[in-house]
Amino acid sequence: QVRLVESGGDLVQPGGSLRLSCVASGFGLEYWNIGWFRQAPGKELEGVSCISKNGESTYYADSVKGRFTISRDNAKKLVYLQMNDLKLEDPANYYCARSFIELARSSCNPPHFGSWGQGTQVTVSP
Repeated sequence: QVRLVESGGDLVQPGGSLRLSCVASGFGLEYWNIGWFRQAPGKELEGVSCISKNGESTYYADSVKGRFTISRDNAKKLVYLQMNDLKLEDPANYYCARSFIELARSSCNPPHFGSWGQGTQVTVSP
């Protein structure tokens, strides 16, 4: 069974850091591009960061550039999202998903991704 399971969400203060993890099962992670997405209440689902199958290409939304870093370990079937300098506009439910479409074509847009996990909640509060 294909599954992606997110973890690592928590409550942090502004300026704090979190590392989210996405563990894959039921398929070969090395064949898929992976993305992190987030959705806050009343807002649309947005692409936060995506990484290509071999990790050589990455995409970041403008709002997180310089603060978030995506990485992957295909041997361990894990994809990470290191989030530093968290801001009051970052709280959301964060999801990971997979896509066969190359990043140059998908541009980390949610409709190109599937096999969504259940999400992990990130809260930023003073």
